[in-house]
Amino acid sequence: MAKKLVIKVTAGADAPERCSQAFTVAAVAAASGVAVSLWLTGESAWFALPGRAAEFELPHAAPLPDLIDGILTGGGTITVCSQCAARREIEEKDLIEGARIAGAQVFVSEIMPDGVQALVY
Repeated sequence: MAKKLVIKVTAGADAPERCSQAFTVAAVAAASGVAVSLWLTGESAWFALPGRAAEFELPHAAPLPDLIDGILTGGGTITVCSQCAARREIEEKDLIEGARIAGAQVFVSEIMPDGVQALVY
């Protein structure tokens, strides 16, 4: 079993099922004791802003705010892609507590060590 799980979400409200699956897998892994790093890219970057996750709706899916809370309280991290943030004029000060902005170099450094499983949704 991987010691760390890095999940990159490439979809937001534009592909709600794919988006929800990524957040769900991250939250379940964090609740199971797996070290989780969730990366928000593209349209999912918006969910790192206060109140934006609450606007997301998908029938029969857990609410994104609950999943985000589960990730963060489970010791996971949430990172917004630096280029995606810049394109949306999102700054670190705009983010929910516990989220950060970082770039590809940090992503690569997280996925390359032994014992890491990376997933892209």
